[in-house]
Amino acid sequence: MPNDSIEWSLIEKTVQDILDGQNKMLLKLGRRIVPTLTTEDMLQPNDYHELENHPEFRYEEGVLCGMQTILVALRAAKNDLSKTSS
Repeated sequence: MPNDSIEWSLIEKTVQDILDGQNKMLLKLGRRIVPTLTTEDMLQPNDYHELENHPEFRYEEGVLCGMQTILVALRAAKNDLSKTSS
């Protein structure tokens, strides 16, 4: 079983690295639209009319949401597997 945990750890790290990259890209895009945008502001981008109605920002935000869903699903699968193997 030690190899299984290493593989899960690698998978989670890889997905998290991709998420981090998407977050950085989204913040950079957001700052092109709203130069004063902070990482805190990114938690509620709908507070900014310019972002709310920006199709490219909204698309990339949706991509990020999909990636986050994948990470949650992978963690749930890992949890389910650990329950069935115990």
